[in-house]
Amino acid sequence: MSESETDTEQTGEHTAKRTGQEVACQRCGRKQGLVGKYDINLCRQCFREIARDMGFKKYK
Repeated sequence: MSESETDTEQTGEHTAKRTGQEVACQRCGRKQGLVGKYDINLCRQCFREIARDMGFKKYK
């Protein structure tokens, strides 16, 4: 292990910095799989459920 790896393991700070998941889904609260484009901030599952209502179209 290098010196930088041991520093991050001891402090545990690398996980929060690496993922950057400070924002949660506005609908269900999940923090993974977010669609953040256009400041939508919905997880991908919720986005699929309500995308058509929001005006998005599915293309083949």
